[in-house]
Amino acid sequence: MNRRQFIPLSATLALALLTGCQQKDAAVDTNVDYYTCTMHPSVRSHDPHGKCPICGMDLVPVMKKGLAGKAAAPATAAPSLNEFEVPVERQQQIGVTYATAEKRPLRRTIRTVGNVVQDRTRQWEFVARAEGYVQKLYVTSPGEPVEAGQPLLTIYSPELSTAGRELVNLLNARDRAPSVDGRANSDRLIEAARRRLEQWSVTPEQIADLEKTRAPSDNVTLHSPFKGVVESVPVEQGRKVAIGDRLVDVADLSVVWVWADFYEDEISALANGLRVRLTAKSYPGRGFEGAVSLVDPFVSTESRTTRVRIDVANAGLELRPGMYVNVELDIDQGVGLTIPVGAVLPTGSRSLVFVGKGEGRLEPRLVQLGGKYGDRYEVLDGLKEGERVVSSGNFLIDAESKVQDAVKSFVPSVGQEARP
Repeated sequence: MNRRQFIPLSATLALALLTGCQQKDAAVDTNVDYYTCTMHPSVRSHDPHGKCPICGMDLVPVMKKGLAGKAAAPATAAPSLNEFEVPVERQQQIGVTYATAEKRPLRRTIRTVGNVVQDRTRQWEFVARAEGYVQKLYVTSPGEPVEAGQPLLTIYSPELSTAGRELVNLLNARDRAPSVDGRANSDRLIEAARRRLEQWSVTPEQIADLEKTRAPSDNVTLHSPFKGVVESVPVEQGRKVAIGDRLVDVADLSVVWVWADFYEDEISALANGLRVRLTAKSYPGRGFEGAVSLVDPFVSTESRTTRVRIDVANAGLELRPGMYVNVELDIDQGVGLTIPVGAVLPTGSRSLVFVGKGEGRLEPRLVQLGGKYGDRYEVLDGLKEGERVVSSGNFLIDAESKVQDAVKSFVPSVGQEARP
């Protein structure tokens, strides 16, 4: 009786074991090469339900070469093959922090140095337009302040005296002319005599005074055309001067230029009217404001830079020609999706970030970056607003997880797409 009962029971147990083995073998994915631990990639196993003998974590599949990313979908939801796991406790130990991909204003600050020069439109060089002698100097050295209309020097010139007497004679002849035609002809000659005197630096006021007094002089006095400072005095009293000799230079420094060099990759951000901040070592803690007035269309072949002219108000004359200044230019380029610079892990020509998926799971993801704005990068592709990325400790995450095995499934495919 007992023997007859034992035989069916043994058969039933054998059948159950055989059915279990068949079910287990049916669950094996033939596309999987082996199973490994993301924390300890040296561990290899062919048991899909195995655990790491070192840390006890579930093993993850590594697909056969050429089949990465083509495994059949499991019957139940499972993490992506690209994901790996670093326990939250371990992340805390290595100092991992997260930041959120968020939209922010894109403001770029460009820094360079510049050189102060005088505004060429506010500079005047007096030259001798007739032979003569310097009779008197009213200014003697560079740096002397001058007011508009202030006398600078007096020149004795027989040619000027002759031109003055010619004008006086023409005025007298016009007054004696008996006919209207005679007076009209004298007016044309008088206008020509006035232009000759103006070409010799005689001012309209001096010509009007000559016409009033009818007393020509052998001397002509040169006056400053504006308020400024003397730049140079290359002549001395009593010296003979010829046509073209420099006499005195005057500059108005109430507005100065700053020439600054910018690299060619910064040219697209430059435009006339942009506000500029300037600082100088001579005035610690002081700042000056200017505006871009000219962007040189030529690029230096040696330095790969272009010159930019900045107009700066200088009422107090603090900025002096020849000084060096620091230049800062803020560029507003709208709004964009950004992440901290520390979140990006360079991988050759591409950039990688680790996206937090919760409960210690991380996803390595390639992103396309735009410009750098302070301590943040603009993200053009690869992330969505609100996603969390590892912002510090990503190199340790890389070393801890050995993500090279985890990202096999997508790095080769990206590389293939990049080939021409």
